[in-house]
Amino acid sequence: MLKHILDGGPLMVALILCSMISLAVVFDRWQAFKNNRKIDTRSLRSKVLAHLRDNDISAAISECEEAKGPIASVILAGLRSYQHLRGKEESSETMRMVVGQVMEDYSAQAMSVVNRRLDILTTIGVAAPLLGMTGTVTGMITSFAGLESAGGIGGGGAVAGGISEAMVTTAAGLIIALFAVIPQSVFNRWSDEIELEIEEANSEIVEFILTHH
Repeated sequence: MLKHILDGGPLMVALILCSMISLAVVFDRWQAFKNNRKIDTRSLRSKVLAHLRDNDISAAISECEEAKGPIASVILAGLRSYQHLRGKEESSETMRMVVGQVMEDYSAQAMSVVNRRLDILTTIGVAAPLLGMTGTVTGMITSFAGLESAGGIGGGGAVAGGISEAMVTTAAGLIIALFAVIPQSVFNRWSDEIELEIEEANSEIVEFILTHH
């Protein structure tokens, strides 16, 4: 394995660095999404609405504070805004607009945390094959240079070395790109699920304000 890496030439250093960064990001995001998926957000939303129907906003806020996670954080922001406006005896339409806007604004912040570092996987997914192709070009240049210096006779070793460099970097670039792009696709799907639940929670809270206040 080490011999194959060394055969790839200097560009393998950049590719190895890309692979290490990619693995670190994948592990970090996997842990974050795994922890979030442990939270029963549908049950949380049901409990929050039940507390609101009982006119107990403090209990609903406590549920969100204990649950944590992006969905709970967005609901919590909306509930605190709702509690503040209720103290001022604002109209239901005003509260609906303000609470809806607060939750929408906070959801953007929550999603930025959810999608943190995923752009790194995008960059590596694009850069790794390009580095591999660059290695292919430099390897072929080395091959032809070796063949030229040997006068076309007995230059098989130099040609083979250049081709080896070309093939190793190409293969490494494609493999590293796959190990960045595939996890990113999974994370994007999970991120979309979280965003959808946030939108549903936003609609539930706003609808409650309109129908019960």
